Amino acid sequence: MASRRASKGFTLIELLIVVVIIGILAAIAIPKFQDTKSKAYATSIKSDLKNLTSMQESYFYHNETYANTAVSTGFESSKGVNIVIAESNGSGWSASATHPSSIPLTCAVYYGAAAPLAPATREGVIECQ
Repeated sequence: MASRRASKGFTLIELLIVVVIIGILAAIAIPKFQDTKSKAYATSIKSDLKNLTSMQESYFYHNETYANTAVSTGFESSKGVNIVIAESNGSGWSASATHPSSIPLTCAVYYGAAAPLAPATREGVIECQ
């Protein structure tokens, strides 16, 4: 009498096929996720420069000059965003911003008679490279 064993579980081939499919899905998803993170960092940098612009104008209204530092305007940047005001006086200001996770992305803006910082080439327009 031959006894039949009941088969329970998955075969090695079935498990390998599942692992390969998961690997393919991960290979597709991870670059998309990283691209989305990069876009989020760029948006954060641009948003902070736009908010700094508003704070600088408010500071100018009260003090008749632009602030030398973002902190003196009361502005707090987003987590990880580094903003440097390169030049500021009564006739204009310029600033650049980066995020350590988005390097080499740098964005800049300038207003008035301040010297433009690369990559900004048009007054009041936030430009990135």
